[in-house]
Amino acid sequence: MISIKSNKEIEKLRKAGEITAGALQAAGEALHPGMTTRELDKVVERYFLSHGAKPGFKGYEGFPAAACISVNDEVIHGIPGPRKIMEGDIVSVDTGAYIDGYYGDACKTFACGKIAPEVQALLDSTEESLMMAIEMVKPGVRVGDIGAAIQKYNEDRGFSVVREFVGHGLGRDMHEDPEIPNFGKAGKGIKFQAGMVVCIEPMINMGSAAIRIMPDGWTVKTQDGKWSAHFEHAIAVTQTGAVILSRL
Repeated sequence: MISIKSNKEIEKLRKAGEITAGALQAAGEALHPGMTTRELDKVVERYFLSHGAKPGFKGYEGFPAAACISVNDEVIHGIPGPRKIMEGDIVSVDTGAYIDGYYGDACKTFACGKIAPEVQALLDSTEESLMMAIEMVKPGVRVGDIGAAIQKYNEDRGFSVVREFVGHGLGRDMHEDPEIPNFGKAGKGIKFQAGMVVCIEPMINMGSAAIRIMPDGWTVKTQDGKWSAHFEHAIAVTQTGAVILSRL
């Protein structure tokens, strides 16, 4: 069932979103060659705690850390650990604050130092498709409209769209209805309504869209070993469009 949020609820979600955005900014500023993914996770967790929030991901369905940190061919749900981040890597940090009973949720893929031009093109395409989709959202627009637009934008640039994981509603639970795929057919799916709060999160691969889940039960990698990018914002649907909640 789709939950329509009150203005008071949206303000609480905005607070969670702003703290989440701040944690991502802190992670990006701290990122440097030679640090471990566990060290980067601790930057995120410290930020949350210092702003009166809890790390919403930690313990969620058993996940052991404050952030999913996915490097290079890891698409999503990477578990922080001793892996060292190297010059030229790309690092997706997906996280969410939990405060006053509501979740934040956002992701950004960072470049560690100088990256190859074709990798930068992947990051640009993924983030640009997210922002394009957000610009499209308003009451009456269908979920399939933005999924089709994200799919076309990235496929036109030679990239592929992960099918098994999608965006979602957000509120008192981290994952609420409806699902927000990054692919689909225009004119299909439910219509956006004012008061909906959703996460749009394209996960885009340089090679094939095929993925595999690693033996840890969490980490998702591309099947062909080519790299993947992930960007996500939480947005509130208003009468005139969409407002990004997960930004400072």
